[in-house]
Amino acid sequence: MTDPQPTGNPPAPKPADTTRLTLEEKAALTTGSGWWTTAAFPHADIPGIRLSDGPHGLRIQHEDRADHLGINGSAPATCFPPAVTLAGSWDAGLAERVGRALGRESLAQGVHVLLGPGVNIKRSPLCGRNFEYFSEDPLLAGVLGTAWVNGLQSQGVGASLKHFAANNQEGGRMSVSADIDARTLREIYLPAFRRVVTEAKPWTVMCAYNRVNGLHSSENPWLLTDLLRGEWGYEGVVVSDWGAVVDRARALAAGLDLEMPSSSGLGPARVIAAVQSGELDEESLDASAARVAALARRAAEHACPEADFDRDAHHALAREVAVRGAVLLKNEGSLLPLDPHTDARIAVVGEFARTPRYQGAGSSHVTPTRLDDALTALTAAAPAARIDFAPGFPVDDPEGDIAALREEAVRSARAADVVLVFLGLPPSAESEGYDREHLELPTEQTELLKSVTAVNPNVVVVLSHGGVIRLSGWIEDVPAVMDGWLLGQAGGTATADLLLGHANPSGRLAETVPLRLADTPAHLDWPGERGHARYGEGLFVGYRHYDTREWEVSYPFGHGLSYTTFDHTDLRITQDPEGLDVSVTVTNTGTRAGHEVVQVYVAAPGSRVRRPVRELKAFAAVPLSPGESRKVALRIARTDLAYFDVVADTWLVEGLEYRVDVGASSRDIRLSATVLVKGDPYADTPDADATIGAWRAHPVGGPAIDRLLERVRETMRDAYPQEGSPRYRMIADMRLSQLAKLPIVPLDFDDVAELLATVRAVPADDRSRD
Repeated sequence: MTDPQPTGNPPAPKPADTTRLTLEEKAALTTGSGWWTTAAFPHADIPGIRLSDGPHGLRIQHEDRADHLGINGSAPATCFPPAVTLAGSWDAGLAERVGRALGRESLAQGVHVLLGPGVNIKRSPLCGRNFEYFSEDPLLAGVLGTAWVNGLQSQGVGASLKHFAANNQEGGRMSVSADIDARTLREIYLPAFRRVVTEAKPWTVMCAYNRVNGLHSSENPWLLTDLLRGEWGYEGVVVSDWGAVVDRARALAAGLDLEMPSSSGLGPARVIAAVQSGELDEESLDASAARVAALARRAAEHACPEADFDRDAHHALAREVAVRGAVLLKNEGSLLPLDPHTDARIAVVGEFARTPRYQGAGSSHVTPTRLDDALTALTAAAPAARIDFAPGFPVDDPEGDIAALREEAVRSARAADVVLVFLGLPPSAESEGYDREHLELPTEQTELLKSVTAVNPNVVVVLSHGGVIRLSGWIEDVPAVMDGWLLGQAGGTATADLLLGHANPSGRLAETVPLRLADTPAHLDWPGERGHARYGEGLFVGYRHYDTREWEVSYPFGHGLSYTTFDHTDLRITQDPEGLDVSVTVTNTGTRAGHEVVQVYVAAPGSRVRRPVRELKAFAAVPLSPGESRKVALRIARTDLAYFDVVADTWLVEGLEYRVDVGASSRDIRLSATVLVKGDPYADTPDADATIGAWRAHPVGGPAIDRLLERVRETMRDAYPQEGSPRYRMIADMRLSQLAKLPIVPLDFDDVAELLATVRAVPADDRSRD
């Protein structure tokens, strides 16, 4: 049967009428009836619906074998590359296609809501679930998450945006408090959620297990109601992560509509008692019941019992994503690609070539419809080559004979013309539910590589892992490295495509590769203590940290090589009241077709607040044939230039000359230009206890106080310190009221009052810094 045609992202229905439900039925409706299902009330025209784990494949289970940790098996489904690899494509169109395919498979299996995508920020490379998230950057995570949701929901299957919010570690995730200042929360950890909510309108949003600034996410009214519904206008259902509800009545009052899974009657009983005692307003229950009922009816409208999907086509799409997401980190001497017609002797070393590591562990673990391995794919794609395989090391096998395996691999490498060494993290190293303790490859693998490079210099390393690993210490000794991350069920064939040049690497790093763990932003505050994780690094997460500090890294954010070369020219910027239009011409100057990822960063030198040296604001993956040029147009919304002002408690665009950088990574800047942007009204007015420095920084107060200080200069003459001198900085740190009290200073409180009146008389709209 053919795939159903996309229906477009169906609009959110109005809350359903639940007046025919009793108190007991409303309480039951807002709690799961089983592990993956919700309650049905036919007399009120409310069907039950089925949810299922995702997000890179469908983990559909029978109810008697259900779990949320990937312990029990599931029905076969396409295992697409996880988010860590999809993000490497930097391609929203590709993410949308994956979402559409997942929607078709969900329809075929009778699933109404697929749990994904995960858009949490990769605060630390140690997070055991990083393979399930997109990036360390909120724009990249938000754009890809939005595309994925649009694709999924175009098929009439709902998404569940997760994990809301600040779920950035697995250790202690059920209770740890993510303690984050307001600006960091707003600028780093919430923007990806905001973008998906406002642009894709997911049917459900899943609250996280953890606490945020002391309050459980499931009981946080600011997070679930004030922000999500009040500021962002969300109209869908807020669902708990499985078992995340601590107190059902408090959660419902905070805005959590649906508790999952069934709580064996405890949740409904708690709600009923709270309503009857007056602790919980029944209107809150009515609102949540109405939203759950509307979701159930919406899902039923789009159900398609006769749906099927093309397994071969989905496998081909998984292969395409794997090709596009793999990152060529290094290629000295153009060792890659290998000639597919060669009769050379190729040593394939490493168990991962035969037994691929292609996905992470936990609730996202998928039973694939088929599984390609690189050894078989290479043998088929290079039939004239003399391929010799040696496993080299055991994988999660403490009984393996490491010495014998290494000796066999060295013999094979010594006799070969080129060696392909497949290394990576074993499945036990990273998973939902626990974090990693280090960034190292297993010692037996690095020792194997050292032995191989000692007998053959022509070594290509192919990596498989879900979280960042340390490369320094061994990458210097090999000429070529292909980082596959986790490539999904078609990864073996995709790897052969890339190594043999049937496909051109186009992936770019969605996260920085540091030199060592101690360099990472959260290192001193990870994983926290006594139930609290202090986000002491603030805004400076990922490349914002490394680039602002000018620290050396192994590979920067956005890095990735190709078998061709690209040139960037003719940067142009135009401005309108809603933002900036940026255009640049990209030319493929090489001999192979390929994709260039155009990355646009913005810097705000002279900002009144601390900012990273540059931040990603737009990007595009551009396919180009050899010799082809293309003008690439990108849009930066004015709102994306704003910072969150904690004093004014709002987003503000500063009036500044912004620098726009276009590059091939956060550190490979090819073109730059500046643009003057008019600022937003700035209503923050210093008072008498503000410092002289704060007054001088104010757009209206600055000129006014300079006129007062001129009187001081005339009186004190040579005793008045030169601007910028250490003594001047001492004056800048003094309070205005303090200065007015000093007998040697010709200022009094009448002058202070006049100054305050002058500033307050200026309308807020005129207080922007132009």
